Amino acid sequence: MDHLQQSYRLLEELRQPNHLYLASQSKEYHYFWIRDAIYMSLPYMDKPCNTFTLSMQAILDVFRRYEWKIDIHTERKPQAMYEYIHARYSPDGFEIHNQEWGHAQHDMIGAFLYAVGTSIQQYNKPIIREERDHAIIQKLVFYLMCCRYWEDEDNGMWEEYREVHASSVGACVAGLRAIQPIVFVPQEAIDNGMNTLTNLFPRESVSKNADLAQLSLIYPYQLYQGEEAKQIIKNIEKELLRPNGVIRYQGDSYYSILEQAYGRNKDRSFYYGTEAEWTFGFPWLSLCWQTLNHDQHARYYIERTKEVMLDNGILPEAYFSGIQKPNPNTPLGWSSAMYILAEEKRGFAYA
Repeated sequence: MDHLQQSYRLLEELRQPNHLYLASQSKEYHYFWIRDAIYMSLPYMDKPCNTFTLSMQAILDVFRRYEWKIDIHTERKPQAMYEYIHARYSPDGFEIHNQEWGHAQHDMIGAFLYAVGTSIQQYNKPIIREERDHAIIQKLVFYLMCCRYWEDEDNGMWEEYREVHASSVGACVAGLRAIQPIVFVPQEAIDNGMNTLTNLFPRESVSKNADLAQLSLIYPYQLYQGEEAKQIIKNIEKELLRPNGVIRYQGDSYYSILEQAYGRNKDRSFYYGTEAEWTFGFPWLSLCWQTLNHDQHARYYIERTKEVMLDNGILPEAYFSGIQKPNPNTPLGWSSAMYILAEEKRGFAYA
């Protein structure tokens, strides 16, 4: 079985009977994250099967279950963390209330709107089943506007401390653009986000010069092209590229080799050089270089992806710094999806 087949098989294993995805088979990640599920669905967006449609409809059903909460926060900005649309759920799609979590994650809503809008416009996917689905999508737009996503400090893609993140704002801009032909989106809502991106460029946030999450601004969202996209990629390659993957940002304590002994609450500089190396950074860089039509770079990162695969062709979430040891979240569905996307996109372009 080749790497693509193995990667697709993993996604099939992680997809639940309700068409939601588990992020991983590991104990720590035995949950459904909206963001992970969207990225894990992207390989199916251009396929003639109904896999992508059913997964998006399953996420819509989660939103429908909590429509009462969305209704409140289309008019009143969330204050407490639990008031934000939840980012993580049990495998059956119900909210988890026994853990404090950074649910202020505007990028996941933007990603969902982007996936729905793009799949309908480009591939005529029958995502919307009835008027209530349409109404939920409209309410998600109003939710982002009520939150004032372009200036609201959120937890970002990595679910950590709150800042205004370019990757979150960009996801919302891309999502609102993609869904604008389908529901009402005031142009001002998009323009406000673009102004924030302009002011932050080329940074991810006030505290981060470069962040792995910024690659989403190039692929899939294509908000930056040409020299601006190259600048973001080059910053990430210069600061974050490592032998077994790409670190999320400098000083990341998550699965740092110092985390177990010292915890995660020290200053970021304490963790420099010990950050976990995320495998999906390689195929993500390939996808970004493919977006810029640089096949040599794209091919290079696909080969590096294969080099960090385990014997069965699956990818861990990350490797510990300096050692060829994967962290416990192995395999990670998001990693396999990014490899599929990179391999198929290049294969289509250069077949």
